[in-house]
Amino acid sequence: MNVVPDTSVVIDGRVSDHVEAGDFAGATIYVPEAVVGELESQANEGRDSGWDGLTELQALADLADDGEIDLEYVGQRPDADEIDDAGEGEIDAIIRDTAAEHGATLFTSDIVQSEVATAKGITVEYVEPIVEETAVETLTIEQFLDETTMSLHLKTGVPPMAKRGELGEMHYEEIRDEPSTEAQLKEWAQEIENSARASPDGFIELSEPGMTIVQFRDMRIAIASPPFADGHEITAVRPIVKTELDDYEFADELRERLTDHQRGVLISGAPGAGKSTFAQAVAEFLADADFAVKTMEKPRDLQVGPNITQYTELGDEMAKTADSLLMVRPDYTIYDEVRKTDDFEVFADMRLAGVGMIGVVHATRAIDSLQRLVGRVELGMIPQVVDTVVYIEEGRVEKVYDVTTEVKVPEGLMEEDLARPVIMIRDFETGQPEYEIYTFNRQVVTVPIGEDSEGGGQDSGVDRIAKQEVEREIRSVAHGHVEVDLKGPNTAVVWVEDDDISQVIGKGGGRISDIENRLGIDIDVRTLSEKPGGASGGTGSGGGGDSGGGQPGQIVTPEVTSRHVIVPMEGHAGETVEVQADGEYLFTATVSRGGEIQVSRGSAIAEELEQAIDRGKTIQVIPS
Repeated sequence: MNVVPDTSVVIDGRVSDHVEAGDFAGATIYVPEAVVGELESQANEGRDSGWDGLTELQALADLADDGEIDLEYVGQRPDADEIDDAGEGEIDAIIRDTAAEHGATLFTSDIVQSEVATAKGITVEYVEPIVEETAVETLTIEQFLDETTMSLHLKTGVPPMAKRGELGEMHYEEIRDEPSTEAQLKEWAQEIENSARASPDGFIELSEPGMTIVQFRDMRIAIASPPFADGHEITAVRPIVKTELDDYEFADELRERLTDHQRGVLISGAPGAGKSTFAQAVAEFLADADFAVKTMEKPRDLQVGPNITQYTELGDEMAKTADSLLMVRPDYTIYDEVRKTDDFEVFADMRLAGVGMIGVVHATRAIDSLQRLVGRVELGMIPQVVDTVVYIEEGRVEKVYDVTTEVKVPEGLMEEDLARPVIMIRDFETGQPEYEIYTFNRQVVTVPIGEDSEGGGQDSGVDRIAKQEVEREIRSVAHGHVEVDLKGPNTAVVWVEDDDISQVIGKGGGRISDIENRLGIDIDVRTLSEKPGGASGGTGSGGGGDSGGGQPGQIVTPEVTSRHVIVPMEGHAGETVEVQADGEYLFTATVSRGGEIQVSRGSAIAEELEQAIDRGKTIQVIPS
């Protein structure tokens, strides 16, 4: 009897079982090199199936040595592309061809393989696949959990650690003196995976070489192994608080706001502050209020009722999930973990399509979550995308913002012709404005007003922006040192070198008048020699080697093209930054979605930047 086993029965150990049971006694077992290659690939990726299969091949070799069977390895070893396409049937096709070539019986527990081989006239022996009924009611790792444990951290060679305490007052602490061993970690990981597969309360969220994420009851469990991690590690996270919207401040007002019409809401806060717990409470409230509610999560770990369907990435893209959701027509979608540019774009697209959107965002201040939209969404569209910001701190609603657009003169500016669209961020409780976001001289600025303007000092809020813009304008025509002092909301004194004063003022005061009209600020131009105490070497917002207050910056190498000077800022999309040359302020800009700043050649800013490059100055970018 000739037998060709496929990968499925080799992994299950069924070939040696049949030999020992006498079913294949004296048979010639032809093992395709395609099976060996697939098993080796799986073992190299750290997958148990690969190791199980290699163990079975060794068992067949031992049976051959004992004379129970004849064992031969046949065929060509598959190339990398064929192994990568195993899921598309490439390896299965090679195995069927091997069986046909040797006139052998194809032995398989793969029903698709069996049906295809039968259709091709190949003799097939099919056995039911082994289903491991290893689900357990209680995982072994649950011995480390108590009612105050939010997360459990297990790693080879390290004593078990846990985050325990009340929401907002968590402590990372050692919970056992004895370090975990590699054997323990592997045993616990296998138990977790098997239980997730066998239990209706669990599923495998992600399975990649070196990382598996499991959802089992209310626990999200991440299992890491080499080479992805430097050691075997298990991290289990679970909610320790189940809340309702009534448990939070502003519950009545938020209920009315959410049910009035579909909203765009960002729930923000630091890690562990209780953002997801609040999002769950909002989701449950909306579902009970007769809204169709879905979620978008990767991984799925929100603890919501069965009437709320939880979606994850479709084809590794949340954009495809969004397309599918639009067909389902939810009233509200909870988007857990809006972090990357793609996430914000998907959030914005769904909101502008009329779906109520509630996004969970990491931010250390309430305003920071809204600023993350700048550069990712057209400025004028932000209030249509997000009209409410809820900031969570230590499990409570610390701040709620109402976001609207008004056409007005920004706070601190005076000229009527400076009116423009301004995004107003108001305290939801008092109605008092706390921030304004608008474009100032082609740059997007976020200006605190009222009590949040850091005391109204000269170096805060709109004063700081105004000082930078005045200095930028003057430096575009002056060649020497420039300093700026703001004397009021619409008045400034500019100090320049003696040789530059006529150039700055211009014929008949024409040049300085143009600058005043552009900025809406009255400017008094004086020489540095007139300044009490003499030149200070750069007390203005950017004129001097100490500009930036010692903040850490990034040294960059701009690229000069035929039309632009391009400053590379990969990884900083949407951030507002200052560009300096040898510590001297040049201009403020917002990094584009493509991770760069483009300055049109021929502009005053570009000429200044090109001069600095030509003179070999160090170009540095500092967070604004």
